[in-house]
Amino acid sequence: MEALFGCTLVLVAFPQLNPYAAEAELSERITAAELRAHVYRLASPEFLGRKGPGAARASRHIAEAFQRLHLKPAFDNSYFQPIASPLADEDDPTASIIGRNVGAVLPGTDASLADECILLSAHFDHLGKNGDTMFPGADDNATGVAMLLEVAERFALRANKPKRTLVFVAFDQEEAGLLGSTYFATHPSRPFRQLKAFLTADMLGRSLANVMDEYVFALGSERSPQLRKLLEGVDPPRGLKVGRIGADLIGTRSDYGPFRDRRVPFLFFSTGQHSDYHLPTDLPDRIDYEKLRRICVWICDLLDRLANDPSAPTWDAKGATPDLDEARTLHILVQRVLAHPEHYPLTIKQRELVDGVEKRLAEIVDRRRVTEEERNWLVRTARLLLLTVF
Repeated sequence: MEALFGCTLVLVAFPQLNPYAAEAELSERITAAELRAHVYRLASPEFLGRKGPGAARASRHIAEAFQRLHLKPAFDNSYFQPIASPLADEDDPTASIIGRNVGAVLPGTDASLADECILLSAHFDHLGKNGDTMFPGADDNATGVAMLLEVAERFALRANKPKRTLVFVAFDQEEAGLLGSTYFATHPSRPFRQLKAFLTADMLGRSLANVMDEYVFALGSERSPQLRKLLEGVDPPRGLKVGRIGADLIGTRSDYGPFRDRRVPFLFFSTGQHSDYHLPTDLPDRIDYEKLRRICVWICDLLDRLANDPSAPTWDAKGATPDLDEARTLHILVQRVLAHPEHYPLTIKQRELVDGVEKRLAEIVDRRRVTEEERNWLVRTARLLLLTVF
């Protein structure tokens, strides 16, 4: 008791030592302190690596946050959508519930646009525990959930509400093969035709290969001319750069998959994989909270534009076309990996591979034009690098 009382005195005298101090703050402002509080909470032992009982606790925690903001439940009169196993008995699907999504709604204000909705999401589950070892999942994906909660808070509290309806969903069972988002896509909370754009984020607080400190990556705009124009027209906050690349370069890596497959215009945001990915060392003290704040502000600006523009994004069935921005982004990455072996060490074979990729990308960037054949090479090469280097 004496030790606990002493700890309490320290937290009162020095609130900056309490990682949860800003968690209860409600305001339109998005601050690094608030984001830090959310990440530390979700990555704490209380949520057991957010799997099993820990995921159930996390889902209640997120629902309570939505309720404090007076957001409407997304699933009839509930914030929860039970997820039935793909192997569930069709006659009794409730017998095989494997988790639950958490969702809330901010109704649109324009009579002609309120039936249309924009969905913002992040998955909250992670790997849980292995014996006494917990996988906290601070970046994967407590950072994404922190973004979701703070963006929802900003829109819920501001006086000027959006014209289109906003739906905020925290998906469960992403780590099990996108089961939560797949279940939502096959059992949507409102008619699927009303969904005009899907935005999701996974891992927003670190640096790809430890060399892309100022970058966040945006994928998906290759499938919608309006989304590409949106990314080009909404500048990120000072200190943040956006690397726009095609989702086909990395394959299906997160919850955008089920929505892409149903031809919903989508954007996926991530700062990329790092050395603590899926390890017990993915800890909250390793997150760049100022960078996370900038990303959240930028996503707010994008969401605001999508929610209020007269026309909604459309799906481009033709798919990705050669894109110089894509080549430039990847060229910067491989240049930095080669220049900073202290941040991302390579074996001899890996260095030979990356060196060859850098030379070909340099030729493309210098020429300022990408051919169809080069774009196909870029897809193959990006996936090879993910498998063998990153």
